[in-house]
Amino acid sequence: MMIHCHQPVSLKERLMFFYNFLQAPGQVGSITPSSHALAKQMMKPIDWDKAQTIVELGAGTGIFTKWIEELKRTDATLVSFEKETSMRKRLELLFPDTLFHEDAVELVRVLNEAGLGKADGIISGLPFANFPQALRDQIMEQVYAALKPGGVFVAFQYSLQMKKQLKDVFTDISVKLVPFNVPPAFVYVCRKEIG
Repeated sequence: MMIHCHQPVSLKERLMFFYNFLQAPGQVGSITPSSHALAKQMMKPIDWDKAQTIVELGAGTGIFTKWIEELKRTDATLVSFEKETSMRKRLELLFPDTLFHEDAVELVRVLNEAGLGKADGIISGLPFANFPQALRDQIMEQVYAALKPGGVFVAFQYSLQMKKQLKDVFTDISVKLVPFNVPPAFVYVCRKEIG
């Protein structure tokens, strides 16, 4: 499948991202939003023709949200999590068909309450390196429990710090460097085993 999307990040989005980074660097994790090259790599592992339920963790300014909304089937559901209130409220206005929630630790409960069952794909922009280990553990437990067998978890990080933990959770994992992002990023693709 050819993946191509749209307009570059606006100055307003960059400034909003930078402002939120200054307010809460532990939650935002980067000074600039993700690049086109990174977004493309993040979308590749999802089977967009079949995916019914997609989850986004750490929506930020909505860079990945735009791509997901454009690539997903019209009958598919996107559930997106963003902790930072002003960012989440802005995204709720921009993407009225997306179900927005605050806390990724509530992932399984949110999917169950929405009657969505398990996710086909989970795309994460969460800055795991900035989180305490206990929170990383909680989120990874939720991610694994929320994925369908054969489902895929795609996450980007600016280091290889999460590699060991992801290998402890998933047996099928690959890592790809995206050098044309600022800073360069690693994309982790993790598949949940079938059966």
